[in-house]
Amino acid sequence: QVQLVEAGGGLVQAGGSLRLSCAASGRTFSSYAMGWFRQAPGKERAFVAWISRTTSTTYYADSVKGRFTISRDNAKNTLYLQMNSLKPEDTAVYYCAATSYYSANTSPERYDYWGQGTQVTVSS
Repeated sequence: QVQLVEAGGGLVQAGGSLRLSCAASGRTFSSYAMGWFRQAPGKERAFVAWISRTTSTTYYADSVKGRFTISRDNAKNTLYLQMNSLKPEDTAVYYCAATSYYSANTSPERYDYWGQGTQVTVSS
């Protein structure tokens, strides 16, 4: 079992920045690749970013590429999502998730553990 707890969401104006964190406990954090997803009201949960177990490889949705950066600190059992140049369409509940698959996965079904989510609201 892996327990995941997100933090760092909030209200920000368009063009602003936020940094989300996801604290992991339980089984070895470095054994899992990690992802961020988001879900806006009335929409399906959507992939945002993925990072490999060793931090050497990342992958992003086209909608956030160049604006968001995923990172992790295995010594601190923590995952991050730095979000810059935020847009109103980035408004959603953001979730971190852990997967035992080695390669990049954009499908929520491939993830084994999920956090409870943190709300990000971007005003225009």
